[in-house]
Formats: sequence, C-alpha cells, structure tokens
Amino acid sequence: MELNKIYKIGRIGVSFCLLFLASCQSEKTVYLQKNQLVDKVYPLLDTENSRWFYFSSASRPFGMVNLSPDTEIKGDWGCGYKFNTDTIKGFSHVHEWQLSGISVMPVVIAKDNTKKIFTDFYSKFSHKTEKITPGYHSVVLDRYQITAELTSTKRVGFHRYTFPVNAQKAILFNLNTVLGPCENTDGILEKNNDNELSGSLILSTNFRRPKPLKVFFKIKINAPIASVTKDTGTGNYLINLGNVDKKVLMKVGVSYTSVQNASINIDEELPHWDFDKVVESSREEWNNLLSRIKIEGGSETDQRRFYTDLWHALQGRKMINDANGAYPDNTGEKFRIGQLPLNQNGKPKYNQFNSDSFWGAQWTINTLWGLAYPEIMEDFVHSLMQYYKDGGMIPRGPSGGNDTYVMTGASTTPFIVTAIQKGIVKEDLESIYIGLKKNHMLNGIMGKAGYEHKTNIGGGLKYYLEKGFVPYPLPEGNFGSHQDGASLTLEYAYEDWTLAQLAKKLSHYEDYKYFLARSQNYQNVFDKSVGWMRPKDVDGKWLPNFDPYKYETGFIEANGAQATWFVPHDIDGLVKLMGGQEKAVEKLNAQFQTAKKLKFTSGTSHDAELHPEFSRIPINFGNQPSIQTPFIFNLIGRPDLTQYWTREVIKETFSGLSPKTGYNGDEDQGLMGSLNVLLKIGLFQMNGGTDENPQYQIGSPIFNKISIQLNPDYYKGKEFVIKALNNNPENIYINTIQFNNKTVENFAISHSDITGGGELILEMGDKSSKK
Repeated sequence: MELNKIYKIGRIGVSFCLLFLASCQSEKTVYLQKNQLVDKVYPLLDTENSRWFYFSSASRPFGMVNLSPDTEIKGDWGCGYKFNTDTIKGFSHVHEWQLSGISVMPVVIAKDNTKKIFTDFYSKFSHKTEKITPGYHSVVLDRYQITAELTSTKRVGFHRYTFPVNAQKAILFNLNTVLGPCENTDGILEKNNDNELSGSLILSTNFRRPKPLKVFFKIKINAPIASVTKDTGTGNYLINLGNVDKKVLMKVGVSYTSVQNASINIDEELPHWDFDKVVESSREEWNNLLSRIKIEGGSETDQRRFYTDLWHALQGRKMINDANGAYPDNTGEKFRIGQLPLNQNGKPKYNQFNSDSFWGAQWTINTLWGLAYPEIMEDFVHSLMQYYKDGGMIPRGPSGGNDTYVMTGASTTPFIVTAIQKGIVKEDLESIYIGLKKNHMLNGIMGKAGYEHKTNIGGGLKYYLEKGFVPYPLPEGNFGSHQDGASLTLEYAYEDWTLAQLAKKLSHYEDYKYFLARSQNYQNVFDKSVGWMRPKDVDGKWLPNFDPYKYETGFIEANGAQATWFVPHDIDGLVKLMGGQEKAVEKLNAQFQTAKKLKFTSGTSHDAELHPEFSRIPINFGNQPSIQTPFIFNLIGRPDLTQYWTREVIKETFSGLSPKTGYNGDEDQGLMGSLNVLLKIGLFQMNGGTDENPQYQIGSPIFNKISIQLNPDYYKGKEFVIKALNNNPENIYINTIQFNNKTVENFAISHSDITGGGELILEMGDKSSKK
C-alpha cells in the first residue's frame, strides 16, 4: 500500500513528511514535502533486532542526548526501541555504549491511579499514530491520550506534551531502575523554583564498565510545578503540574560533570522555547551532513536505503563533554572533571567522545569519514589522544570517561594512522606515534583481551613477540573475552603493519623494520596442509580435529574460513601461501557461492551467529571479520568478481526497508551502515587507508552518479564525482575507467587524486572483460 503523511510544523509553516506510518511494510511511501535528503531516511530499519544504542530519533549527530521512546528497558541487546513491542515504558535521554539514563513519562493523574502510578505507568501506543524523522519523534500514549513530541539539541532534550483537556497533568521521573546495559541508582530530584528542577543519578557498574558514572540534569518547564512527590518504594518522582492550558514544554539539560554545567548546556544551546525551531534546526543539521554525498539513479528504495545507511554512519558515537569543555575523566584511581582546550571564542577545540569499539572500523568509518567527513575524524583523533593524556593509553572503546577494553588489539591504530596519512591530522605527530607504539608493546592495550581491566595477559602479546603467534588456548587461563589466538595473531600483524607505515613517515626506520617484520606473523598461523588459518597451542602444535567452519574456536566472532582472509596489508603474501592467484580466486569464489545460499549472513541478529548452521557460513556480512573479502578479488586479478559479488551482497543482504531486517547482525554504532555506503558508491580501502597516499579500490556503484562534496578546510578539490554510464541492475561490470580524461589502471585511485577533485567515469556493461 502507499502511505501519505504530511506533518506541518507550527508557526514556521514548513511542511515535510515524517516518513511513514510505522505500520508500514511498504517501501513505496510517497513524499509530498520539499525535497530534502533527511526525508529519505527510514529510522525504523532493523528495529525488530534493536540494541540499546541502536535506534535513534530525536537526537543530533554525535549528540550527548539520544532521546527516544523505550519499549524494552532491560539488557544491552533487544532493548531500547523495539518495533514489535506495543508498550512505551518511558522516554530516555541517554542511549549509548554502556550508558543509559533519565527516563521520563508524561501521565494523567486520576482517582483510579493515584496510588499505583509509581509502579503502573506504562502505556500502549500504535505505530499508526507515530511520526519519526531524524531529530524528531512523535507518539500518542493511548492510555493517557497524550501526544508526546521529542526533539533535542546536542546536550538538551526538548519535550512537547499535548494533554487531554482538563486533565490533571504530571510527569513521572523513573530515576531508579534497570535501564539498558546498566542499573540507574541513587536518583534524586529537587525542586529549585516553580518552573525548575535539578537532579542526578548514578550509572552502576557492569563487567564492561567497572567504574560508576554520575549523570546530572537540569529541568525547565513552561508550566508551574505544583508539587514533587517521591515514592519510597521505587525511588521514582512524580511532578504534578499546576493549571496550564497551553502545551507543556520541558527542557532536560544533561551533563556528566555537574548540575551547573547541565544548566549551562541549556543556556548555550536552548535559550528559547520554540519547539518547532529546534526540530527544523535538527533537520537542517542532519540534512547538511547527508548532503555531502548526493546520488542520482537507482530506485527510490535504493536511495532511501542509502541515506538511511549514511545516517547510521553518523549517529552511533556520542560526545560526553559539556558546551564549556568540561568532561568526565575516569581513567585514574579517582574520578576527576577534565577540561578540553578552548579556542579564541571560548568553545572547545574538539569534543570528548563515548564510543563502541573501533574493531572493524578500518573497512568502514576509516574510509567514509576520512573521505566525506574529515572534520569528524579529526575530532575523534583528538578525543582518543585526550584519553591518552589523561590515562596513559589510547583506548579502543571508551565509555563513561574510561576505556572498556571492548574487543581486542590496538584497533584505533589504523584509524589514527589513516587520519595522518590523509593529511587530516598534522600536528603533534611524534606524540601520537609514541602513544600508538606504547599500545603495541608489552603492558600496552594489545596485551589486553576483551574487557580485561586489571591485567595484561589475555591478549597473549608476550607469546606473539616471542613465538610469532598467540596460542590457543592461552596456557594461563581466562582473563577476558575473545582469547582466540589465531585471530589475535592476524589482527596484531595488520595493526603492526599500519604502525610501520607511520614509523616510516616519521623517519623512524628501525621501528619501521621492526613492526614490518612483526606484520609477517600472520604466516605463522597459516596451515598449508589444509589451506586455512589454523590455531596453534603454546608448543606450536596445530589444533587437532580442525574444522574451518567451526565458530569461535581460535577465531574472534568468526570461523576459520572467514578469518583466513584477514591479511589486508599483504594480500600478495597470502595468495602465495595459498599456491597462487588461480587457487586463491577459486577458493574465495567458492566461499561466496556457498555464502549466497544463506544471504551472506549468519542470521538476522548477532546472537544468530551461534546457530549451528548459520555459524558455519564461509563469508559473513553480519559482522566485521570478513566484510572486506569481495574487494580481495580486485587485488588478485579478478575485479569482475569484486563487481559481481558486491552487487550480490547489496541485493541479497543490504537492500530494502523494513523493521524486520537491515544489517542482519551487529551494526556496531555505524560500522555496517558505513560499509553499505562504501559498497554502494563503489569505493573501498583494503588496508584501511593507512599506506602512503592511500589507495581506494574501485567497485561497482549501484547509482548512476555520485557527487561527494569535499571539505575545503582539508582538501583542495571542491567535488569528486563518480559517473557510471549505462548503469543498471544488469550492467554491473566496469569495462573502462577514466579519471579526469586519463585511463585508470588496476581498478584503484589515490586519495590525493580524489581529494583534488574531478570526475571518475566508469563505462558499465553486462559482460565482464576479466581485466
């Protein structure tokens, strides 16, 4: 069916579509509003498989506040906004990697619920009356007949409630509750005057984030506060509002440092009460970022899915500093409030961020941000280095002011190195190098397994340095997650290679030779007798009864077949181990043919990877370890297979718009969204863009024209355009390539050429030249 929906924004009179009635299973929504890219985003994508930080609606790019409804409130996975749950349990302001908090619920007080409202306040809702677009969420709470509208600035949540006429209006603050990945405790709320309140709560610890974090907030309401009642049983607070005929507006300023700074955040970002103005401002901010990449061609669904993917790539990781630069530092024995350096206008020179792992980012945000959003990449590098200045270690997944040590290795090394190689980060390179090198040595982050907070054993780095591989199992026992020696060996080898490139750039030639030699350690876990990467024990003996399709047996969130191709820095060396290009092509192509039968994923959720059938898939696009594999064909003489298989992966796995599917696994704060963008524009970087003048491999774009606006503060070119002539779903093969009227060889183009601006023209056809 076709769904038409127009929403008119009050006084500013701007009409725009809020995308869909959420009952839609159709992908044929008709847009009647002005043509803006933000209106192509489909926020409900994959929301039946949601995760606490996955869904986003009333939030800004990388904003501290991530305001949205919660239909499930307990747990990290299957939590937050989940499409197929019909009850709203509150509107939370923090949905972040290991952080949650400040859940509120507008309610109507009546005789029958006065005593039980503190424990019985949830409300049914219908997707039919729900409206969502980036920066805005509206929903009707059926139980109370309240229309709740949400929007935000970076650090302030903004609510607009339309209560029934003559209703006794109230707002419940659920401050002491299990919420997402952690428990909210010690919640307090105080009335400051007739229109203002302030409070705080503590985010309790978990095995990922073992240090507590306090969240402060300031509340301003345009209605008089008649009373504040605390329930001693639940620890919740009920704000009873006085007589007010107009719509109730509420600002919630958030801070991780103090109530005063939460108040400052409101003063800086939201001094007025114009709700519609904030909605439009949020739309404009999102639209400006989405407009960096403009596409032509493909179906309407293709275009909507593309901008949904791009939206995901820009929303996962969140800032934790206040508008004045204050931020929580939990890296030491005692909590402290840090202060970011300020520019001449008194604003922070960069932001401090919360972030899930950079594990797998070498094939995703490394390339996308470095190309279209260099200012975002620079901001994150400065943030990572701020953690190093505070705590002595560059993190790989910080939360609440300290590293969680999520996943493995030194996964931020490729991210930082590519930022330097692309000229995005130019200052303090020696200091950065020292910090990165420290991570690659004993007592650095490489020695820590996943969530290993107090020791440096689980990563097996000492064995990697002594024997050239990490054993499986580790003889010392368990010290964290993901102690899978074969994968650790492969990961360390790649990350060592990337650090070697920076050492060379900075003329540290002895270090360059040292880390380059370490980067060849991947060869020590390749068993030529079976043709796969294979775990070894501490004595160097191969794992007996080896099954390359057995999941997580020496391999991290992968099986041996998937992980074998994890040598992004030395594909030529890997091919040689396999017996040459012909054998490598045959092997990888056969893996893709088998994987296609399962739609290239291990299931529709991260947990499905444990399924006895799905986990045996030879190539998996539901997680990061093998997402680079189609572009390997480009480097081993068969670019036609890169073109064929990327189109197949897009068609089978990453097309369409539905709450039931989208990324078919672990989206990890924009990593899979970024991958989708790159696959669909036909650009990829096998080694994560960490070599000198980084190279991009050229794939088969699904659009006829892609225009990438280049940031003039970083790049000399104005625009890089890809034109795919005669492009359609059948003409997937590239017959000729020209860049600025010159023939391009080897299906590759350099970063300096791209950022210098110009046109890359691809002549497409339905047959491959295999050249």
